[in-house]
Formats: sequence, structure tokens, C-alpha cells
Amino acid sequence: MPETGGVYEIEARGLRKTFGPRVALREVNLTVRRGEAFALVGPDGAGKTTLMRLLVGIMDPDAGEARVLGYDTVAQAEELKEHIGYMPQRFGLYDDLTVRENLLFYFDLYCVPRAVREERLPGLLAFAGLEPFQDRLAGQLSGGMRQKLGLICALSHRPRVLFLDEPTFGVDPVSRREFWEILQRLLQEGITIFLSTAYLDEAERSHRVGLLHDGRLLAVDTPEGLKAAFQGELVEVRAADLRRARELLEQGPGVRQVLTRGDHLSVTVPRAQEAAPGLRRLLTDAGLEPVELQPAEPGLEDCFVQLVRRQGREAEEGEGSAATT
Repeated sequence: MPETGGVYEIEARGLRKTFGPRVALREVNLTVRRGEAFALVGPDGAGKTTLMRLLVGIMDPDAGEARVLGYDTVAQAEELKEHIGYMPQRFGLYDDLTVRENLLFYFDLYCVPRAVREERLPGLLAFAGLEPFQDRLAGQLSGGMRQKLGLICALSHRPRVLFLDEPTFGVDPVSRREFWEILQRLLQEGITIFLSTAYLDEAERSHRVGLLHDGRLLAVDTPEGLKAAFQGELVEVRAADLRRARELLEQGPGVRQVLTRGDHLSVTVPRAQEAAPGLRRLLTDAGLEPVELQPAEPGLEDCFVQLVRRQGREAEEGEGSAATT
């Protein structure tokens, strides 16, 4: 087996992928350490699935290169697949097979020896809490149980790196929590996990996060590091009419960003203590009492939106500079 080149299980340099005129990935560089949970976050169309398909060797880049476990994802794609698990958004479960039969099918697919599978099957079912449901048809499982079955099928050959493409999308909160409890146990066993997610609270559970937008990897850091790099301070604002309050605050002096967060607004300003009196006055003068303001810590959503808007401004400035030359 190739050497992994140090502590990195995944290395990508200058990955670029286009589909006709659309650029899906733009010179992506990243590394993922051994035993790490790495979360790729971005909106639909950001390039998350494309990047994952490049890393698991089922799609070739137009430029750049990637290595997983030391294997070149293009030249050694078939060898690589023996050592990784991949759970795409639509994992290939067979609805007319039982839980047990689906798992046996994946044992066959990965050529797991018969003696080994008989030993491994009960442990995998117990690991996912599916022992009581092993004779139930996959088509009759809940969404959360299907995801657990897909996960243990992807684990059937004991991969060293696990790729999960939005594994909890559309799953209820309780099942999402249970799924993550399983992932935490995998991390304790030393498996490296690379996942994409639309849920920022899931990204918070990861060791590091990559923020992907429009094919560009805007930032890679720990959740704490991303928050520490946030520019400005936050004020949580509650008012009688949040929609009207947002309209007013977006035009307020010094306001950089306003996000709606359930029952309150998250307002970015240079300094919260100095800005609060003016924000309060702006809303009370408009008759939006009662008004409540309090300082707050930035979340990953605040960081992501700020980076996306900064990228947009830089792109506009670049186009403006090009137009004047």
C-alpha cells in the first residue's frame, strides 16, 4: 500500500472541474489529517458533491491532482476503492431486500471472505442499533434507519477513510443525533471522516470546516478559528416587527450585515457596545417597541455569509479594475 506522506490521509492540489461553460470547482487545495472529521459546508451548487466524487475516484479533474491514503485518485482509482467507504446522497440500498440481505450484498460487492462476514455482520448490526430490524425490508425503514443501514454497508469492508455526502439530509433531529453518535465512535476507532453537510450545527461537531461557495474554498479552519477570524461584533436584536426592523437596520449607520435567526436578528457592527444605542433609537423611533438588544458571539453562519459577501465585493472590484484598464 502507498505511503500516505505523513499525517495527511487526503491531499488535493489545484483541483478544477468544469461542466461545459459552468465551473464547478476552482483550484481547490486542502488536506485532511488522519483520524480527523472534516466537514465541507456550502449551499446547493457550491461544488460539494463534485469535490467528493473527485476525491473518491469516480470522476477525474480537469486540472490538479488528489491523493487519498497515498493513492492517486485518477491513476489508482480502483486500488483506492478497496480502502475507502463512500456514502453518496442516494445510497444504493435495495428496497426489496432486508436489512441483513443488503449488508450481505455489500459484503459480496467488496469481496469480504465468508468466514469474516459471519463474524462481522452481528457487530455492524449492533453498532447501528439495527439488530431488531435485520429482517425488515429496507423499503419499510424510516429515513434515519435507512441512513444507518447505508452507513454500515459503506463500512462493511472496514475502510480507513469514510466519505459521506450530506448523510443526514432530510433526517429528523433525533436520528441526526444518533447518526453523529455513531460517527463519534468511528472517530475513536481512528477512521478519518470527510463529509459534506448543509447543517452548520453538524459542522460544529467536526475538527475542521471548509467553507465552499461557487466552487471556491473560501476558508478552512477549526470552528473556533473561523469564528475568531470574524470581522466585527454581533448584536442580537428583538423587535415587534422583525421584517420592518431588518429593513431599517440594513440601512443603519455602521451596520455591515443583518441575518434573520428565528425570533431575532443577528446584526454585525464594528463594536457592539458603541452601536447598540443608535440601533435601539432607530427602531424605537419607528415604533417597533418593545426592542431588546444584547451582544452575541458569531456562529458559523455569520462567518460564512461574511466570507461570501467579501468574495462578491472583491469580484466586483476586480471587474471594475479590469474595465478601467
